[in-house]
Amino acid sequence: LLSSFTMSLVFDEYGRPFIIIRDAEKKARLKGLEAQKANITAARVVSNLLRTSLGPKGMDKMLVSPDGDVTITNDGATILAKMQ
Repeated sequence: LLSSFTMSLVFDEYGRPFIIIRDAEKKARLKGLEAQKANITAARVVSNLLRTSLGPKGMDKMLVSPDGDVTITNDGATILAKMQ
């Protein structure tokens, strides 16, 4: 998927890596029904991820950041914050 883009790997002031995609301006934004479908799909993926961590039998999630930090939690807000 990303192989058609020109990319650069750079690091922020904390040493975390991120990718700059040079051909991003050539990609068109989704509009109308296609944008709504993409948003609904994204919401379903997030809800399926969080569903198993809710309730009295909620399971913990282990999150590993790109720099190797490990967080174990079943708090939905923490999971969403770490996904950004």
